[in-house]
Amino acid sequence: MTKTNDDFQNSASSRSVHAGEQREKPYHSLIDPIVPTSTYVFDSYEDICQFTQDKNNAVPTDRLEYGRYGNPTIRAVEQRLAALEGGEEALLFASGMAAVTTTLLTFLKAGDHIIFTDDIYRKTREFGQNFLQRFGVESTVVAIGNEEELNAAIRGNTRLILSETPTNPYLRVVDIERLVEIAKQHGLLTIIDATFATPINLRPLEFGVDLVIHSGTKYLGGHHDLLSGVVIGRKELADLVREHVNLMGAVADPYNAYLLLRGMKTLALRVRHQNQASMQLAEYLLTQPLVEQVYYPGLTNHPDHDIAKRQMTGFGGVVSFTLLSDLERTARFLDRLKIPYITPSLGGAESLVSQPALLSYYSISAEDRAAWGIKDNLVRYALGIEDAQDLIDDLQQAFDWLKNQT
Repeated sequence: MTKTNDDFQNSASSRSVHAGEQREKPYHSLIDPIVPTSTYVFDSYEDICQFTQDKNNAVPTDRLEYGRYGNPTIRAVEQRLAALEGGEEALLFASGMAAVTTTLLTFLKAGDHIIFTDDIYRKTREFGQNFLQRFGVESTVVAIGNEEELNAAIRGNTRLILSETPTNPYLRVVDIERLVEIAKQHGLLTIIDATFATPINLRPLEFGVDLVIHSGTKYLGGHHDLLSGVVIGRKELADLVREHVNLMGAVADPYNAYLLLRGMKTLALRVRHQNQASMQLAEYLLTQPLVEQVYYPGLTNHPDHDIAKRQMTGFGGVVSFTLLSDLERTARFLDRLKIPYITPSLGGAESLVSQPALLSYYSISAEDRAAWGIKDNLVRYALGIEDAQDLIDDLQQAFDWLKNQT
């Protein structure tokens, strides 16, 4: 009997290390090997016939024919991700955006309508409002948490609702139970991008969500050294998406899959540290006279604190805040920081900081940024695994400098 590592793995920490792995691996290796092949060979005509017969009859098999349709290293990652989220099936993609776009193209056609909640990742929103519109798919953006606006946006041709939680960059938290309830009343699919939450802090499938998306580039990989995306959910839905990724080719490669598999082993440790350190940093920022507002769902003054407390086990590793400053002095404040790197990403071992108005939204006019709610003085701080007090001390010296500039 083949042993697996799934027995007795009830905690997120254990699942992130062991879930989905075969206990006995090739060559008695402890670690799942990288299988860098683009194709797979058949021993004979009979071997081909048996493979074709099994495939046509949906007989489970580990046999593969071509790299675009599967890979053992990638499959190990998918099985672990499915276990972490509590889903039946997971699909790995070349990037988070590949996961988003392929999934939407799977379930939408000309004449359909999709609803996005606001404050979602800019490129996801642009894909819906610009790219899909070219192919006859309409979209509506509604304010997160505004149930009346959501109900009013639902039409006869609406097919799905896509939201993030927590959102980027203001860390809004959607009431998943209520979102799912409304969607089911109208027969709509629900998709949640839970990249900021990770499976350690939130498992949306447990609330009835149909599909969960992650940018594996962020917390799942955890080391700023790979690109990947994943979709997780019920098998019948995941199989539909798999058909499309096999056709369009936005597949992961085994080298990145190996890095992701390795990164996930420390996922629970990293996220729990980031939860704790982010709370410390957010509370510190509340005491600073040059801080205009702090956005962190762990704070009681956050508009979605009660929702976050009810459905999340941790509040995440990103803290956003606005300064009593203008665009240039906010940028100079970031220049003074000595620990975080200035770059628009998150989720790794190193802390990162960005000013969205100058990085993620640099190509948009000031008027359009304002319409999107992106303030010139907004800072997004994505904590790594450094000591919280070191990060706070670093912020303090930057605040001391800013104080002398006002």
